[in-house]
Amino acid sequence: MPRAQSDTKAEIQAAALDLFARKGFEKTSLREIAERLGITKAALYYHFPSKNELLRSLVEPLEQDMGGLFAEYGDEPGEAPEGMSDRARELLGDYFDICVRHSTLLVAVLNDVGSLADIGLIDAVVAWRRRLDRLLVGPGHGTPARMGAVIALGGIQDISVMLSAEEALAYRERALDIALAALAAGISSKD
Repeated sequence: MPRAQSDTKAEIQAAALDLFARKGFEKTSLREIAERLGITKAALYYHFPSKNELLRSLVEPLEQDMGGLFAEYGDEPGEAPEGMSDRARELLGDYFDICVRHSTLLVAVLNDVGSLADIGLIDAVVAWRRRLDRLLVGPGHGTPARMGAVIALGGIQDISVMLSAEEALAYRERALDIALAALAAGISSKD
């Protein structure tokens, strides 16, 4: 039975993401992806005219999720004493979920920063982290508060890379407690 076009496209993306995470973007050839799936390179090119187009298709869901996150939370920090609130926990939790959902892509980023920088993903991640920092800390707090946000956000992102998705999700609430503790310690520090 022939594959459905959408199934083939999704299968190509899954195989490519796995190979990019294991070997890096540069060290993975389109031939390897096609061979893994038992399709021709021509069939792969039908769906993705270039390896960069394939990579962009893998990054797009992350970009959409982050766009949705910022659409939900806006750009202004929530009002809360000492910068802590249920909103901060919800924001960190939503960011945690995005990181876990895209953990294989984040591993691929670590394996091949240069190629992902070429398509703008590294700049996008840095911009996202700065926006998240502003949402969590807001104005009026100095470097220690920013450090707390960096540790909270970086820790959450790293959990998705270092642990399996199942393990990360099993400890989600504990990870959020630790991230909020780092954030609170930074905010409560005197500059």
